[in-house]
Amino acid sequence: MTVLDILQSTTSYFAKRGIESPRLNAEHLIAHGLGLKRLDVYLAFERQLDEAELAPLRELVRRRGQKEPLQHLLGTVEFCGHTFLCDERALVPRPETEELVELVIAECSLRQSKRILDLGTGSGVIALSLALKFPEVAIDAIDISVDALALAQENASRLDAARVRFLESDLLARVDGNYDVIVANLPYVARADREQLAAEVLRDPEVALFGGERGDELIQRLIDAAPNYLVAGGLLALEIGLDQSDSLVKLLERKNFHDIAAKKDYAGVTRFLLARYG
Repeated sequence: MTVLDILQSTTSYFAKRGIESPRLNAEHLIAHGLGLKRLDVYLAFERQLDEAELAPLRELVRRRGQKEPLQHLLGTVEFCGHTFLCDERALVPRPETEELVELVIAECSLRQSKRILDLGTGSGVIALSLALKFPEVAIDAIDISVDALALAQENASRLDAARVRFLESDLLARVDGNYDVIVANLPYVARADREQLAAEVLRDPEVALFGGERGDELIQRLIDAAPNYLVAGGLLALEIGLDQSDSLVKLLERKNFHDIAAKKDYAGVTRFLLARYG
């Protein structure tokens, strides 16, 4: 079989299995399996593949057809222009979270920040992206999951950003001192919405997905506690779930936050809250 034969048959198989963007998924897996760049697959259409090359490709296709996340099969994910290790130990980073990082970068560029805290760091993509953008800023990254922190530390070593300090903590329980910025992409899915999630998403750790019965319980806990850990005028930047902004904005107002801004993602969904304290 040629590379083109495999691409066509894999695309058809993925389409039948309900895989989103079947052609793109097929291209990524074939490139990964053959050690090529994705666009180089097009230059290899006539290449004949022997059984030694076909066997691992079939296994990758089988696993993707069973809704194993593409990023897990590739072992990496692109985020904010950098390549991060990605596996079942932490949430697969979403494109919306890149937008959160962009918002924080814009705010930090306007006001000089000395200390940033990333809560719910997962694989470390937020903390490490900010560390690479602002090498002079001290950055701490918190997660309740030891497995996620291990992955984040591997990413820090890979990206030569070992100065980021990682700490196991339930929200702010083990945090000391005050920060200019607290950024958090905490779990915000309601447990009742479990059945609405894609099969790939359910491969993520539950601790990284579900924020409680309503979904916003962890975010509310953070808003309650954050004033004790922010400098005057410090920024709290949050990624939130659907239909959570109104109640969270009211809580921010009660907690003496000001300049509160609800921001939409590129899909038009209110996904981010930015607020300054004191």
